[in-house]
This record gives sequence, C-alpha cells and structure tokens, in this order.
Amino acid sequence: MHYNSEQVMKAFELYTELAQKGSAEKEHLQDYLADDAVRGLVDQFARKVDCIVIIAGERLYLVPETKLSPFHVKNDTLKKTYLGSKATNQDLYMMYLAIIVFFGEFYDSYNTIEATRDFLPLQEWVKSIDRQIATLKEHSEEELIEYEKEYSYNWRSIIEKWEAMDPLKETAKKQTGNTISRMSFLDSVKRFLEDQELAIDLGNNELALTEKAKTIVQRYFMDLEYNRGILEFMYGFDKRKGDT
Repeated sequence: MHYNSEQVMKAFELYTELAQKGSAEKEHLQDYLADDAVRGLVDQFARKVDCIVIIAGERLYLVPETKLSPFHVKNDTLKKTYLGSKATNQDLYMMYLAIIVFFGEFYDSYNTIEATRDFLPLQEWVKSIDRQIATLKEHSEEELIEYEKEYSYNWRSIIEKWEAMDPLKETAKKQTGNTISRMSFLDSVKRFLEDQELAIDLGNNELALTEKAKTIVQRYFMDLEYNRGILEFMYGFDKRKGDT
C-alpha cells in the first residue's frame, strides 16, 4: 500500500500518543477508523513493540501482547508499586489469581464472552477467591505439583499465601507485623486494575469492569491460546464436581 506524507504523520502522531499515554481520545479514533492506511501503519508500529491496538468505547488503547513488549508491566514494577518492597513471587502468583477470579466473576463461565453482572462487591471477590482456594485444596499434593508443571503456576504457593492472610477486614489504618488482611491485599490489586483502566470504583466497595477490560476479556482472556488452559483448569474442575 502506498502512503502519502499526511497519512504517515497522522499514524505517527496517533502511535506516539498511544505509546506515551497508553490510550488515545475520540478524535484519534476517528482517524484510525476512517483511513485504512493510517490504521494499517498504526497497527504495524504496535506489532513492532509486541502490542496490539484495541477499540473500547470511544477510545483506542495500546495493549502489550507478550512479555517481550517494552510496555508490559514488569514483575518488579508490580511488586514495588502495588505489593510492597518486601513482596515475593508468591505475592505475584496470588495477585494473578485474584485478577483471574475478578474477571471470572463477571461471566457465567470461563468461555462466556458477554458479562452477566454489572458490579462486584469487594466482599464477594474475597469469597470467590476463598472458593477457588478450597477447590485447589481438593487436589492432592502430587496433583498440584503436576499442575504446576503444566500451567507454570505455583498453586501450592498461592494456597499458602491466601491462608496466611488475616481473613478479617482490618479496622486500623496500619498493619502490624507481617500479616496482611485479605481485604488489604485485594485493595492493592484493585489499585493496579484501576491504574490500568480495567476496573472502576463505583463506591460502596463495589467495582465494575471498564470497556477496555470487557474488550480484552472478549478478545484474549477466554482464548485458550492466551490463557493456556488455566481458566478451564480452575472453572472446569468446579463444573466436573457438579456433574458427579
């Protein structure tokens, strides 16, 4: 395809805004949708940094597609920014599981593409994780070890981390010792989801999905190629129990 200088500059300006802010406003969306050449160039720029461009609502977003992308949030950043200076990989695994459960609560099953609820109270999020941990504990030690190899998730570490947390909602502002409450931990995960524009705080301890989150879930979260069967493992086991 032949590109004129105006199209190249429009595409470059749009990609620059996406790279700097992670998203672009409505006027850039019109440029992206109206001109195949501009859209093609922007998508090419994004692929060069292992990203994709998605449309959610009236905005464009630049979303990293692999860990190799310079726009991928690094584990060290997650630890320092959201989980505390003493956070370990165990905290990261727990955070990943909390996010999977958060998204899963908005859908009937791991392969549904339309959200079936409008908001999720924080207490229900805690209870949902409790249920997933209880389900994981029904597997034997040997099974969990095999599943860890298959899915590259340290399931035993996740169980240990969740059970070590105080199940009661703390009333004080400060934590004492090394024990953190489950609600406090989820508050850290909530901040990450909000910063990434994946969740909205509705007040009254209720969270909703953003349009960006819904688009990502529909396009990637439910795709076996991307979730590596983790959702089927987590939610499929619950279904199998119900069938017996």
